[in-house]
Formats: sequence, C-alpha cells, structure tokens
Amino acid sequence: MLANRLIACFDVKDGRVTKAQQFQDNIDVGDPAELADRLYHEDVDEIVIYDIMASAQKRQIDLAMVRKAAHRTFVPLTVGGGIRSLEDMHEVLRAGAEKISIDSMAVRKPEIITQGSVEFGRQCIVLSMQVKRVDATAAIPSGYEIAIDGARTFTGMDAVEWAKRGQDLGAGEIVVNSIDRDGTGAGYDLDITGMITEAVSLPVIASGGAGLVSHVSDAFAIGATGAIVSSMLYSPRVEHTLSVGEMKAQLVELGERVRPVHSAD
Repeated sequence: MLANRLIACFDVKDGRVTKAQQFQDNIDVGDPAELADRLYHEDVDEIVIYDIMASAQKRQIDLAMVRKAAHRTFVPLTVGGGIRSLEDMHEVLRAGAEKISIDSMAVRKPEIITQGSVEFGRQCIVLSMQVKRVDATAAIPSGYEIAIDGARTFTGMDAVEWAKRGQDLGAGEIVVNSIDRDGTGAGYDLDITGMITEAVSLPVIASGGAGLVSHVSDAFAIGATGAIVSSMLYSPRVEHTLSVGEMKAQLVELGERVRPVHSAD
C-alpha cells in the first residue's frame, strides 16, 4: 500500500505566500522560496504553488518566483495560476515544476486538460476544483457547485460531474478545495471529498479546513490519498503550528501510513 501524502500549498500574491480564510482576507506569510526550503527540510511530501492573481489579471504565472522556489526544494512541485496554453505548461515545467494545476481555465477551456495530458502524460495534469455547498437541484444534484476565479465566479456546474468529466478528459489527479472550510480549522468537507473519491479512480487530494491532525486522518479514511495541511504548518492565524515531523508522528499514532521523516545529518 502506498503511503498517503502531506502537501503544503502556497497561495502567492505579489510574490509573497499569503493565507486566506474562505478565499478572502489574505494575510502575509513570507517568501515562497524560503518557505519551500524550510518545509522541504522538514520532509513535506509535496509542495503546490498557486499564483492566485494570475488568472484574474489575465497574465502569465510568475515564472521567476517558481524558479526560485524550485531551486530550493527537491520534492514534487505542482504549479498553477494563469496557465492558458500548452506553451504556458512548457514554461512552468522548464521553470522546475513536475505537475501542472489547472482550475479556472479548465472550466473555460476543458480541452486544455486533454492537450496537457497528451503532451506530458496524465500524471502531470492536476485538476483543482473550488467547491461550495449549495441547495441540491437537477443541475447540481450533489449539492456542491464549482466556482472559479478565486471563488468569485460561480459556474452552475456540479462538482461530482465535473470531477468525472475531468478524469475522462485526461486529468491525473484531483484537488477538492472547499470554499466553506478554507482556513477555518473545522476540518475538511468530507461529504464532497468522499463523493468524489467514490466517483473517480484518480488520486484525490483533500483541501480546505484542516485544523487538527485527526482531520487529516479523517480525509484518508474516506479515500483521499493526500491532504493539503497549510494552515497547521504556517498560518499566522494558528496559535500553535506543527512541524511536518510532528504531524507525521501523530498520524502514525493514529495508524496512518505516511512517508518517513529523515533524520538530520
């Protein structure tokens, strides 16, 4: 059995890592490259970097920032924000990313998922989804709607159906970002995360809301193979953050299979 993954996610705005709550009120955390270096040495399993204003500002992702962060870390790096074409994907990979995250552009131009999958392999393409609980309707039977543009635009699309379509189009992994739980510390939205893990055969990453290590274990229990744990690692809103090692030790105590922490030389 493969070990589950602990993933740090950086929301980068104006070249700085920020931390939001329910996709609003971003507060400063620090330099992306310095934070990547710290978490790499703590044995985080993966790092995700989102240039959160690139799509809204209709500009290319900050490639200089990606290069600096990639130079300081040697774990898989996923990068997203402002990726609109195969050429943008090539640029991000040349800057040091291993995987490409597509969110708003995947909704606007679904064929980009297939294009990326054909060009680079399915394992390289991550479909990131912003989801919000709504009243269930004929159009949104799951009761979860897809939003884009940093949760500013709602699409009328059902989250489970979009996940299944993303798999059919060629995505190799799905990240489920809960708008309602983001930055709250109340735990992941296990309802929609579980529905998506049951609906697709791809690795599913839980995101948004983790405040306790037990929340991570809960996500693994319903089928997520990875968990984004940013707030617990570095959020200024959290009184007592944890190191990756502390988090992994607690997960082992809970019976979870995680990748080991290496002793310092």
